[in-house]
Amino acid sequence: MAENQNKPEEKKELSFFQEILNIVPFWKAQMTDWKVTVIRTSLERLGHKLILPYLSLFIVALGASKTQLGWITSVGMLVMGVLGPFVGGWIDRNGARKVYIIGIIFTFLSYVTYAVAPNWQTYAVAMVLYYFGNGLSMQSCGIICGYCLKNSDRARGMLVCESLAAGLLGMIGPMIGAWIFTNISGVTDTANAVANDYRPLFWGSAIFTAISFFVVFFKLSNAKMGSSKSSGFALKDGFDIIKTNKSAAKWIIIGAVGGLAQAMVIPYMSVFAAEHKLATPAVLAAMVTCQALTSTILGYPVGILADKYGRKKVLFVIQPLVWLSLIILMIAPKHNGFFLILAGLLFGFLEIGQPLFGAVQREIVNPKVMGVWLGTTKLTNALFSALMAIVAGYVYDHLGPVWMFAIYLACELLIRMPLFASIPETLGNEVKADDEEDCCD
Repeated sequence: MAENQNKPEEKKELSFFQEILNIVPFWKAQMTDWKVTVIRTSLERLGHKLILPYLSLFIVALGASKTQLGWITSVGMLVMGVLGPFVGGWIDRNGARKVYIIGIIFTFLSYVTYAVAPNWQTYAVAMVLYYFGNGLSMQSCGIICGYCLKNSDRARGMLVCESLAAGLLGMIGPMIGAWIFTNISGVTDTANAVANDYRPLFWGSAIFTAISFFVVFFKLSNAKMGSSKSSGFALKDGFDIIKTNKSAAKWIIIGAVGGLAQAMVIPYMSVFAAEHKLATPAVLAAMVTCQALTSTILGYPVGILADKYGRKKVLFVIQPLVWLSLIILMIAPKHNGFFLILAGLLFGFLEIGQPLFGAVQREIVNPKVMGVWLGTTKLTNALFSALMAIVAGYVYDHLGPVWMFAIYLACELLIRMPLFASIPETLGNEVKADDEEDCCD
C-alpha cells in the first residue's frame, strides 16, 4: 500500500476522441498571452471575412484592371516584407505588445480608407495600410504562438486559433457581409453592383478591428520572450540562421512558394467566380462560409492528429485537397453554385494546412530567435510573392485565370512539396530557450 502511494502517477494517454472532448482543459492550461491572441485573431478574421468575397470586386468597380490589382497586391506585400526582419528583432528584444497595438491601429485605418476611397488609387493606399497593419499584428501573433505553445501542443493550439475560434467567426463574417450587401446596399446580382454598394461592408470590418484593439490593449502582457544578444542588425541575424540551419535554408523556398496562395489565388477567386462562373452574391458568400466551415469543424481534430502522428504525414494528406478545390473551380459550369461551393469547402483545407506549416516553421529554430526568423521569412516570402502577384495580374488579363491557377499548382507540386518532404519531422523536436518557463505567464 505504502509503495503504491509513493509511486509517481503516470500520465494517462488520451484517445483521439478524448482529445477532441478535452478542448476546454486544453484551453485552460495555456498561457494568457496566447489566449488573448486567439481572441484578437478571431475578431480580425470575422472582420476580414466579412469583406473577403467582395474585396477584389470593389477595386474592379473603382476602375482597376487585374494587372493593376496585381501591382497593388505586390506593393502591399513588399512594404511589410521589407520591415519583417527588423520588426521581428525588435519584438525579440522588447516584447510584442506595442507592435501588436500599432498593427491593429493601421488595420483599422485601412478599413476606414477602403470605405471612403473615391478611386482605385485610394483603394491602393488602403491595401498597403492593410498589409502593413495586418502584417505587424500577425507577426506579433505568430511570435507569441512560437513562444507560448509547447511542441506537443503546437499543432492543435495553432489550429484552435486559426480554425476553431477564427474559423467559426470567419464563417459568420461572410453571412454578415452578404446580409449587408443584400439588405443595406440592395444588391442581388454582383454584375450590377457599383462601388458605393461595397462601402458599408468596410465600416463593419472597422468596428470589429476596434474591438480587437481594446482586447489587446487591456489584456496582453509585454513579456520579453526573445534574446537581447544579437548583432543589432536584423538581416545579418536572419541570414546567420539560414547559414547554420539546413532546414531553415530549405524553408526559405518552402515558405516562399507557400505564400503564393495569398498572391495568386485568394485575390482572384471571387473575381473569377463572379466574372467567369457568374456566381451570385449569395454563392460568393457561401464559398467563403464553407471555406471557414471546413476549417472550423476539422481544424482541431487535424491538429490532434498532427500532434500524435507528425506534421508531415498530415500535410501530405490535406494539401492535395486544396489543389482539388482549384481544379473544381476551374472546370465548374457557369451558374452552377454546387461546384463553386464545393470548391470553397475544399479550399478550407488551406486554412488548416497553413497553421501546420507554421508549426513546422517555428520548430526548426530556437525560440530565442523566433522574431528574427519569422521576420526573415516574411521578407523572403514577400519578395517572391510580390513578383508573382504582378505575374498573376498580367497572366489573368492576357492569358486567362486558368493559366494563373495552373502556375500556382505547378509550383506546389514540383517545388514546395518535394522540398518539404526532405525536411525532418519536427514533432518532438522541442528546442527550448534557457528561460522558456518565464515566457508569457
